[in-house]
Amino acid sequence: MKLPWFLPETPDVIGLLREQAAVTIGGLEALTEWAAGESAAAERVRESEHAADERKLALLKALTASFTTPIDAEDVFTMSERLDAVMNGAKDAVREAEGMDLPPDEHVLGMAGFLLEGARHLAESFVRLGTGGKVTAGLATDAADAAIKSQRQLERVYRKAMSTLIRVEDLREVMGRRELYRRFSRISDDIVAVAERVW
Repeated sequence: MKLPWFLPETPDVIGLLREQAAVTIGGLEALTEWAAGESAAAERVRESEHAADERKLALLKALTASFTTPIDAEDVFTMSERLDAVMNGAKDAVREAEGMDLPPDEHVLGMAGFLLEGARHLAESFVRLGTGGKVTAGLATDAADAAIKSQRQLERVYRKAMSTLIRVEDLREVMGRRELYRRFSRISDDIVAVAERVW
């Protein structure tokens, strides 16, 4: 009697990446609400960061168990890890602003909006990666390009924000806001890193 040949089950790692992106979008929506003055949204940012950690762990376990993946496993891991850094940065930005007693200003709100826009484009790129081994590369990279373009807009807001600090006389505020603006710029770098990996 011939025994049937069974390959290990292949988890839907792209689906798990999409789930992580959805949680990230929710967290950045909360960040944008916080930046607009809704202080209660800070707690939702923290909750989203914990939820994103859980999605990242689930994806890591799936990658470990996968026999094959529709795209390179290292690429999937890197995208997940950088997405996780986005939410870590968002949580840290809120925590630092609270610790320095610096409410968000219009520049922080503008940058938060572009982070959210970038994350939405990344989520779209993951949808376009396809399933079942079918990779629609051109469509995915178009969405990744849009994510990067949104972060170029964030850079403009960042430069304008930094230039306004020249007119601020309170050294404590200058140092605090400079660090907060830099934090948002670093989160933007993580979004770009995910987009570049999609390429």
